Amino acid sequence: MAERIGKRNGTGAVDGSSGASADAAFGPTGQDAVSVDIYDQVYHLRGTDAEYIERLASLVDSKMRAVAAHGGTVDSLRVAVLAGLNVADELLTLRARYDALAGSVGQTENSMRSRAGTLAGMLDEVLEDRRAG
Repeated sequence: MAERIGKRNGTGAVDGSSGASADAAFGPTGQDAVSVDIYDQVYHLRGTDAEYIERLASLVDSKMRAVAAHGGTVDSLRVAVLAGLNVADELLTLRARYDALAGSVGQTENSMRSRAGTLAGMLDEVLEDRRAG
């Protein structure tokens, strides 16, 4: 089974699609081919960044092995689904954290702008008093 990993989209994710054979040409030319081992299965993947693909494969392999060790199941499909659920949980948790931090930064920016406006007004008053006095 051959798979393709395309270019990362703006979120850092990768786009992928299944292919018919390891020899098939995928996507634009210049994509690196890399063989990775995930849960004792070899996958031939192509993409623009072989090192990134290897990191992704390592993460998936680690998650699958952790699920298998914790649950004691040997069904690789079940292990893959449970590992996928773990990754999805991490993703949603990180998105929630990101949204909270982004909101906090937005509030801080608004507070700083308000304070800068207040300070600019105070400075204008002082300068105006000096001109008048």
